[in-house]
Amino acid sequence: MKIHIKNGHLIDPANHIDTQQDLFIAVGKIVGVGTPPADFSANKTIDASGLVVSPGLVDLSARLREPGYKYKTTMESEMQAAVQGGVTSLVCPPDTDPVLDEPGLVEMLKHRAKGLNQAHVYPLGALTVGLRGKELTEMAELTDAGCIGFAQADEPIFDTTVLLRALKYASTFNYAVWLRPQDPYLGNGGIAHSGPIASRLGLSGVPTMAETIRLHTIFELIRATGVRVHLCRISSAAGLDLIREAKKEGLPITCDVGAHHIHMTDADIGFFDSNARMTPPFRSQRDCDSIRQALLDGTIDAICSDHTPVDNDKKVLPFGEATPGATGLELLLSLALKWADECVEPAQPRLSRALAKITSDAAHVADISAGQLMVGSPADICIFDPNVRWKVEAKELASQGKHTPFLGYELSGRVKTTIVAGHIAFERV
Repeated sequence: MKIHIKNGHLIDPANHIDTQQDLFIAVGKIVGVGTPPADFSANKTIDASGLVVSPGLVDLSARLREPGYKYKTTMESEMQAAVQGGVTSLVCPPDTDPVLDEPGLVEMLKHRAKGLNQAHVYPLGALTVGLRGKELTEMAELTDAGCIGFAQADEPIFDTTVLLRALKYASTFNYAVWLRPQDPYLGNGGIAHSGPIASRLGLSGVPTMAETIRLHTIFELIRATGVRVHLCRISSAAGLDLIREAKKEGLPITCDVGAHHIHMTDADIGFFDSNARMTPPFRSQRDCDSIRQALLDGTIDAICSDHTPVDNDKKVLPFGEATPGATGLELLLSLALKWADECVEPAQPRLSRALAKITSDAAHVADISAGQLMVGSPADICIFDPNVRWKVEAKELASQGKHTPFLGYELSGRVKTTIVAGHIAFERV
């Protein structure tokens, strides 16, 4: 299909485009920016007057709950949530059931995703067999099957020798390793940020040092191996200070933050609201402020949804018994825009700054061909109205996971059309 998107405000942070321009699509690719190629005749014209035309969003952490966990969600529902949120490329962690530690499972996941013809799925393979932290997986075979990197999700590796061996092997073949820094002992059993609020509520705490101690360990291992590491879901001011210094040193690291952590603090637990039960936990206001600043200065490379859908049976429970996690695919755009509106100076291009963190910068972290609008690029596009305000309601979410700490909030930014590989995957009536 040949598509002409006209009169839209084109924002492409990767190519420094922030102006009204038309876009032309054919054979799944962008074939013209501003002016059409010779003899171009559109089968469909989309009038984007008053709307923003941006690269499709790239989400660095979205759990699709397949294979396994179909009682929680289905791939159909979560892929629909992705395109409804403007997400055209997503990275899937390996903590499925069974774990993504064999090539056949990765191939099956990619085949299922391709058959749905919606967002592109980029799996992370398990770093250790069964995520048990003992035996290394066959990383070369998993890479051939389609994995873009290797991770432990939220499962720790207790034996640092095993982690060192894994990082040495990954470094040899230039594989990226994605790690969430939390000391497996200090963070074990904690359900809230260690501080006065957790103490007052009688909740066991996860101290900030659980993050910083693990960061020190990871940095030493990087210095020894030279491996490329992406740090997932940073949550503390102290952790960000360490990352900032490590980047100045030249260590090959990137990091992301969950969209919820940009806006929420431990005070949002309120009266034991299980929707605010997250991993890592929401931390103090100082930590939240530091996250916002780190997005501005580039210490944090990308924002992800950390989409972790949880069913009612596991969420509507006392705070300490509820499963951590929240739906996020459909909120990623709005939460990024909310950060820019509140933190980026009015004289700066707010929309472009927000979109960079969820398009081109995220694509750079994942090392995938996505997140930009140039001739020859895949036609993965998000068209949205930045001024429309919408209320977050469970019944409006396509994801089967209806739980988020933002239920009842009014947010700005509503996706109108999502185009994936040149076909219209979602169109809001």
